[in-house]
Amino acid sequence: MQKRRKLGRGVALVGAGMSNFGMYKDKNSKDLFVEAFQDMTKSVDKGLNSNDIEALYLGNFSNDFFMKQSHWGPIITDLLGITPKPATRTEGACASSALAFREGVFAIASGFYDMVLVGGVEEMSKRSTADITEGLAMASVPYEGKAGFTFPGVFGVLATAYFAKYGATREHLMNVTIKSHNNAPLNPKAQFKVTIRDLMNAKIESLKKKGVPAPQWEDEKDFLHDPSANPSIAWPIHLYDCCPISDGAACILLVAEDIAKNFTDDPLYLIGMGQGSGKGLHAAETLTSFEATKYAAEEAYGMSGLGPEDIQFAEVHDCFSMAELIHIEDLGFFKAGEGYKAVGEGLTRLDGSKPINTSGGLKCKGHPVGATGIAQLYEVWTQLRNKAGKRQIPIKDLRIGAAHNLGGTGGTCTLTILERR
Repeated sequence: MQKRRKLGRGVALVGAGMSNFGMYKDKNSKDLFVEAFQDMTKSVDKGLNSNDIEALYLGNFSNDFFMKQSHWGPIITDLLGITPKPATRTEGACASSALAFREGVFAIASGFYDMVLVGGVEEMSKRSTADITEGLAMASVPYEGKAGFTFPGVFGVLATAYFAKYGATREHLMNVTIKSHNNAPLNPKAQFKVTIRDLMNAKIESLKKKGVPAPQWEDEKDFLHDPSANPSIAWPIHLYDCCPISDGAACILLVAEDIAKNFTDDPLYLIGMGQGSGKGLHAAETLTSFEATKYAAEEAYGMSGLGPEDIQFAEVHDCFSMAELIHIEDLGFFKAGEGYKAVGEGLTRLDGSKPINTSGGLKCKGHPVGATGIAQLYEVWTQLRNKAGKRQIPIKDLRIGAAHNLGGTGGTCTLTILERR
C-alpha cells in the first residue's frame, strides 16, 4: 500500500505501565495512576527523570460523574510532582485515552515537545450498577438515550442484526467469550483471571457444598447456555458476553524518535494512526459495521503503508463479545460475515494466525473506560518487547501490533499501529 499522511518527525514509545485492573474499595484514581506510573518508570531501561516530562495528556471519560471530581489533568501533574508542566484532559467516551495518545504524538511530531506522558484513568466501582449504567449511557447519542438504550441493549441489537445477516448464533459469541477467558489467567494485571471451565467447576463445587444437585454441564458451552449460570442481559447478549465495571490506570512515555535510544535500546515506533467518527444507530447505514472503525483503519493503514494482512496481532474493543466480531471484520482481518467463523476455527487464539485480545480484552482484563485505550497499547508494547510471559504470542519475528479503541456507540474510533525494529 502506498503511504499517505505522515508526521513532521517520528515518535517512539520508551516506557509503558499499567495498574492492576479491578474493583477497589481501598484505592482511588490517584493511587491507581501512581501504580501505573511507577510500573512505567521501571520499564524505561536506561532510567527516567520525571522532571524531564514536558507535558501530560490524560484520558478520562467521566470521573466528573463517577467520582464527583473534574479537572483531572492538573490533579495528576501535582500528584507526580511535575507541575507547572501543562496538562490536558481528553474525552472520547471509551476512547478517551487513545485520544490522549494522539494528542501526545502530535505534540512531539510538531517539534513543540520532545517528551510527553500520555495516560488514562477511571474509577467506577464506588457507584451502584444503576449509576454506572446511567453514567456510561451519557456516551450514547440523544436519540438512543431517549429510546431507552443502554450499552447492552445497543450491542444486543447489533448482534441480532449480525445473526440475521450472516447466520451466526449465540454459540459463536461463546467462542469469543471462552477465548478471552482462556487468555486472561495468563495476564497478572487482568480483573478476571479465570477460565469459563474453572467458573463452571467452581459453581459445581459450590452447589455440592450446599447439598444442591449440580447441573450436568458437559462443557463450557453447556454452562453458558444455562440461564441460571449465564442470565440474559439484552438478548442475545448474556452476562458472560459483557465486560465488567472496573477501576484502573495506564500510561506511556512518548519521545521524539531521534532521542529514543537515550532511554532504551528497544523502543517501539508509531507507524500508523487513524481516527474516525460515526453516526448514531438511528442514522447508520448498517448495524453490522462501524463507519468510524473503517475510516480510522483506512487512515492508519495509509500512514503506515501496511494492510490488515501485515498486522500480526491486535487488541480490539470487545466491550461485548459481539463487538469483537464486528471489529475484526471492519479492520479487514477477515471478510464481512466471516469473523465468527474465524474465531470458531481458532484463528484468533493466542496460538492462531491472527491473535486477538491476548490480554483477555476488555471482557476479562477489565474496562475502566478512560484508561482502556492506553491499556490496549500497553499490551501491544508488552507483546512486541517479548515481555508477556505465559501469554507471549508464539511468533518468532513479532514486529507489528495494533490497538483498536471504540468510543460510545461507535461515535469515535481510533486505530494505532506500532512497530518493533
